[in-house]
Amino acid sequence: MTLEPGPHDLIRPGASLSELAAAIQQCRGCDLWRDATQAVFGEGPPSPPVALVGEQPGDVEDERGHPFVGPAGLMLRSCMAEAGLAEDQVWMTNVVKHFRWKPKGKRRIHHTPSAEQVRACRPWVDAELERLRPDVVVCLGAVAAQTLIDKDFKVSQDRGKLMAGPYGLVLATVHPSSLLRAPDHEARLKARADFVADLQVVVRHLAGQATAASA
Repeated sequence: MTLEPGPHDLIRPGASLSELAAAIQQCRGCDLWRDATQAVFGEGPPSPPVALVGEQPGDVEDERGHPFVGPAGLMLRSCMAEAGLAEDQVWMTNVVKHFRWKPKGKRRIHHTPSAEQVRACRPWVDAELERLRPDVVVCLGAVAAQTLIDKDFKVSQDRGKLMAGPYGLVLATVHPSSLLRAPDHEARLKARADFVADLQVVVRHLAGQATAASA
């Protein structure tokens, strides 16, 4: 039986980010490609100081082929603007590159990827971060944090803290989709304020780096 190509077949050592983005469309390293429209690779400037890493593309991202363009992405971009984190400073991507979903009527509902699916897709985000080498990697949500920081990491306990990570500094916070699930208006306002405060930790760090470089 011919084996389907996985990350280790498709990620060439010297491949550029654009070449990786093309190669990932052929990835069959796990079964998620069967029900997804396409793989969604990361996007952003070529030398970003920050990489934002979420869990997986959602319904809108799967259809459009771009990361963080659905409701959670719009919330993220709004909070970035409030925090003072410009989009041209940020690479946006996900740990898992295909949308995992379950049908509910005519809707496709997000379903958390399995540990096996995360492991299968891990080489792709590693390849991105190895090429980008951002100053700070921001893990959005538990799946990203437990993949890139530690399998037992708890976002609720250690969010908003700059720590040493595999690609430089890392900070974990909630996924912006959680802001949309807040039970009432007051809870939404608090969740948003807390999320913006976490992003401002990154903004202050970048400002300090810039000041030090110009001194």
